[in-house]
Amino acid sequence: MSLLERRLQILLDGARYERLAREAEATGHSVAAIVREAIDLRLPPDLDKRAEAGRRLLELADRTGQRPEPDWAEIKADIEADITARLP
Repeated sequence: MSLLERRLQILLDGARYERLAREAEATGHSVAAIVREAIDLRLPPDLDKRAEAGRRLLELADRTGQRPEPDWAEIKADIEADITARLP
């Protein structure tokens, strides 16, 4: 666990706070711990790395003119050709 060194103040409506408080009570964690967990789920630490990898992959495809997977129209045409070939 990393050192907690930043403070965050947010305002919540009653319904949101009650959901947090119920979850904290049910799990035996603090409301703050539930908020930190929600942040980690929504914004995982490796999110930037994953997004950058996706951008690089798409840039490579644009430069080479090749896509990592065939276009949906190609896939659909192949499936239809297979089905047609099996018909009597």
